[in-house]
Amino acid sequence: MAQQDPFSVLGVGRNASDVEIKRAFRKKARQFHPDRNPGDASAEAKFKEVQAAYESIATAKDRSEYEQQQRMSSMFGGGGGASFGGGGMDDIFGQMFGGGGRPRGGNPFGGMGQQPRQRRQHPKGSDIGVSLELTTDEAEEGGVFSFSFKRLKKNSSGSMEATSTTLRTSVKAGVKHGTTTRMKGQGHDHPEGEAGDVLLTIRIQFGEGRFWDGDILVQEVPTPFSTLMLGGKVKVALPSKKKIMLSVAPETLVGDRQRIAGAGYDGGDLELEFVLPDYDVLSDEQKDALKKLKDTGL
Repeated sequence: MAQQDPFSVLGVGRNASDVEIKRAFRKKARQFHPDRNPGDASAEAKFKEVQAAYESIATAKDRSEYEQQQRMSSMFGGGGGASFGGGGMDDIFGQMFGGGGRPRGGNPFGGMGQQPRQRRQHPKGSDIGVSLELTTDEAEEGGVFSFSFKRLKKNSSGSMEATSTTLRTSVKAGVKHGTTTRMKGQGHDHPEGEAGDVLLTIRIQFGEGRFWDGDILVQEVPTPFSTLMLGGKVKVALPSKKKIMLSVAPETLVGDRQRIAGAGYDGGDLELEFVLPDYDVLSDEQKDALKKLKDTGL
């Protein structure tokens, strides 16, 4: 099946900001997280789909690259087993280089200015970015893992078609989050040249309420609104399972963070981010208190 549009998966518009996309991702991730849906295979699949969608469009750079990949994919007929043969490539070269078919002599720049001194003799297919998700135990122990992805491959007749590929890779014990490995020749085939590469990126998952911001591990700390405004303490279970009492300064805002050195993965830092708790049901006493707060303008 073709990959779902990440904007639709997260329920955001194409002009959404980084903050809006991150907020939508967290909401969806909490909803479908395996810890909240034990034994539910459909929820687990949806959780992975939400993660993949966020990785595709988390930043402005990611969104630009995603849109570019979509344009390239449309030139090659998208996914879904489309094939190309005969004069089909002339149309593709025309779209890519703005000409009427393939330029003479193989020069993709046609008559636009002076020809390059050295022509590229071996055109190469596009690279493919793939993520391999590991648990903390898998990352710490290492091993051999399988992963699957879609690629454009040249068949026996010389036509291009979308196929599913499964590869295995060896991961060293204690691998770092975000480590990227280049796998030569495993990317998209080129109709007249060599295949591109696969860029495999390791992503280490820490369970519900924890996510990566670049190479910094972030943990959400649900904190009552009264504690945020008046100050106090909240109990926090760190990734190491150690529990601490975290001091909350008065007038702390949702989204503020505190950093704890060495409390993250493999001795890295951990940032604790204050968020409001998810209340499934409010008691009558809580509702009355909220009504009184509303009357005071809070």
